[in-house]
Amino acid sequence: MNVVSSVSLIMANKQLMSSSGYAFAFATTLTGFHFTVTALVGWISNATGYSVSKHVPLWELVWFSLVANTSITGMNLSLMLNSVGFYQISKLSMIPVVCLMEWVLNSKHYTTKVISAVVVVAAGVGICTVTDVEVNAKGFICACVAVFCTSLQQITIGSFQKKYNIGSFELLSKTAPIQAISLIILGPFVDYYLNGRSLLNYPFSGGATFFILLSCSLAVFCNMSQYLCIGRFSATSFQVLGHMKTVCVLILGWILFDSALTVKNILGMLLAVMGMVVYSWAMEAEKKVAAPVPRIKSEMLDGEDVPLKARVSGVPAVDLEDGEMKS
Repeated sequence: MNVVSSVSLIMANKQLMSSSGYAFAFATTLTGFHFTVTALVGWISNATGYSVSKHVPLWELVWFSLVANTSITGMNLSLMLNSVGFYQISKLSMIPVVCLMEWVLNSKHYTTKVISAVVVVAAGVGICTVTDVEVNAKGFICACVAVFCTSLQQITIGSFQKKYNIGSFELLSKTAPIQAISLIILGPFVDYYLNGRSLLNYPFSGGATFFILLSCSLAVFCNMSQYLCIGRFSATSFQVLGHMKTVCVLILGWILFDSALTVKNILGMLLAVMGMVVYSWAMEAEKKVAAPVPRIKSEMLDGEDVPLKARVSGVPAVDLEDGEMKS
C-alpha cells in the first residue's frame, strides 16, 4: 500500500505542480489539503464505529504536529535553497540519523549485516540520484532541521503506538486534524515565501481540481500506510522502503515523462535493490537469533514431564489405568 500510494502520489503531484502540467506551486498548502481529507476520513471512521478513539494527551499531539510540520517546511526550504544533489544527500542521511536516534532513545542495536545493507542501499540511491551538489549556510541549516525533525517524527509514531496501545489509523486520526489546521493557516504564507506566488491568484481549472482531489485521496492511503509500516516494523525499515520508492519513481519517470535514464542510474538502482534484498535477509536472520529456541524433551530436566499432581512434596502419582504407583 505504501509503495503504490506514494509512487502514485508523486506522479499525480508531478502533473499537478510541474510547469508543463497545472503549475500548482503550493506544496505546503497542498499538504494541508492532504491532512484535511485524512482527518475527515478519520472522523467518519470514528463516527460510524469502524475505529475506536483512544486517549492521547493533547500536548503530545500538539508537540508531534509541530515536529511533523517543521519537517515538511524544512524539506521544502531545503529544496528551494540547496541544489537537488544536496537535497538528495540530506534525504539519504536520514537512515544513519534514524539509526542513531533509535539507539539513543530506544537503546536499539543493529547487527553488522544490517548496517552493511543500509550502507549499500544508501550508496545505490546516491549513485542514481545525486548529481550537482551546491550548498549554502541557510540551506544547510534548513536541511539539518528537516532531517532531524523527519527522523524524530517517524520514531515518535512507533513510540506513541506502543506507549498508548493505539492503532496506526487511530493515531493518524488524532494527529491529522492538528496538522491540517496549522498547515492550512500557515501554508499559503510559507508557499508565498518559497515561490512568490499567492494561492488567491491561482486559476483553478477542472483539471487542476481533479488532480488536487486525486492527490488528497492518494495521500490518505500514503499517510495511513506510513503509520502502519512504522508501527509494524521500524523507522529504519521505513527509510529503506522509502529508497525503494525512489527507484520506482525514477523508472516511472522514464516511462511516463521521458526522464533521462543513464547507465549510472541503472547501476545505482541495481545496487540499491541488492542492498534491500540483503537488508531483508539480515532482518530475518536477526529475528531468528532473537527468537527463543524450543527445547526437545530429552533436554528437559528430570521431572519436568511428570504430571502436575505428582509435584506435591514428592507424593507419587497414581496411574488410573492399572492402579500402580509411579515414582
